[in-house]
Amino acid sequence: MYLSELTELPGVSGNENAVRAYIKERIAPFCDNIEVDSMGNLMAYKRGTGNVDKTLMLCAHMDEVGLIISRITEDGFLKFKAVGSLDPRVLVSKRVRIGTGGFIGVIGRKAIHLLTPEERKKAPVMKDLYIDIGACNQEEAQKRVAVGDYVVFDSAYIPFGDGLVKAKALDDRVGCSILLELIQEPCVWNCCFAFTVQEETGLRGARLCARRVQPTMALVLEATTCSDLPQMDRNMVSTYLGGGAAISLVDGATSYNRELAQTLYQLAQSHNIPVQFKQTATGGNDAGSIHVSAGGVLTASISVPARYIHSPSSVISLADYQAVCDLTRLWIQEVHHAKIITRAL
Repeated sequence: MYLSELTELPGVSGNENAVRAYIKERIAPFCDNIEVDSMGNLMAYKRGTGNVDKTLMLCAHMDEVGLIISRITEDGFLKFKAVGSLDPRVLVSKRVRIGTGGFIGVIGRKAIHLLTPEERKKAPVMKDLYIDIGACNQEEAQKRVAVGDYVVFDSAYIPFGDGLVKAKALDDRVGCSILLELIQEPCVWNCCFAFTVQEETGLRGARLCARRVQPTMALVLEATTCSDLPQMDRNMVSTYLGGGAAISLVDGATSYNRELAQTLYQLAQSHNIPVQFKQTATGGNDAGSIHVSAGGVLTASISVPARYIHSPSSVISLADYQAVCDLTRLWIQEVHHAKIITRAL
C-alpha cells in the first residue's frame, strides 16, 4: 500500500507535480506506455490478456483541496483563497506548508477574547483568516513566499484505533494508491490507469482524459463522505465507516447506470467483499465528466468512505480501502463476463 507516502505529498488542484512524479516512477515497470497530456493527466496503458478490442479506464484524481496565497500584507501576514470546497471552520489554528519550500505557517483569526458576542455566534469566513509565517513585515515575508504559492495542510498519516488511519488528502490518494497496486497485476481488457488533475475544481482533467482515451467503460475510484456520527440524522448518513466499498447510484454530477451499479454490488456480495450503496445524492466526482465524454461512456464509481473529508484530518477504515481494492481487482478480471456489457455496447 502506497497511501502513507501519497498523502504526505503536496498536490493542491492545479499543482499535482509531486504526486504525478511519484506515481510515474513507480508504475513505469508495470505498463506498456505512459502519457502525460497538456493539463498534466497521467495515463498508463496496459495490454489485456483477453485479445479483445475494448478498453477499461480506471480513474483516480491526484489533486487535493487546499489554499493559494492571494496577498501579503504590510505586516507580513498572508491572505489566501480556497482551492476546492473548504469549510472555513476547519482552518483556524491549523498548521500548513507553503510553496515549493514547504515553509511552515499557522492559520489564524482574531482571538475569542476579542470577538464580539455577535461574532461568536457566527462561523468564521475566509476573508477574516490569515496565515502567520513569523515574518515581521511584508519584505521579510516575500523572501520566503510569494503570491500564487500553493498551501497544503501539514498533517501526518497516522494509524489509530481499530484499523483506522488519519491523514490529509485521502480524497483521492486512496484511489491513486489502489491503482498503483492493481497496475502490477494482469487485466483481461486493455486498461488505461488514469491519474487525473483538477477534480476538486470542476472535474476538469477527467474530461480531457476521457476524450483522449475514449474508453469502452470507466470505473472511478474515490473517497466519499461518511457522516456516521453521534446524533446524526440517519437520513443524512451517506456511508458507514467499516461498511465496505461504497457504490454510487446518483450524485450531484452523475446518474449512474443502475444495472452496472447493481452488477458491481452483486459481484461484491457473491465474493464476500463488504459493500454498501452510497445513500445520499450530494457531491460528485470525475464520473460527472467521463460519462458524457467521447459520445458517452458507461461509468461506475466505487468509493472509500471518509469521515471529515476535505479537512486536514480525514479518517478512513483500512478494511474499506481493502474492500474497494478487492472489488476493483475482481472487476478487472470479470468485466468481460458481465451481461450488461453485451447489452450496452
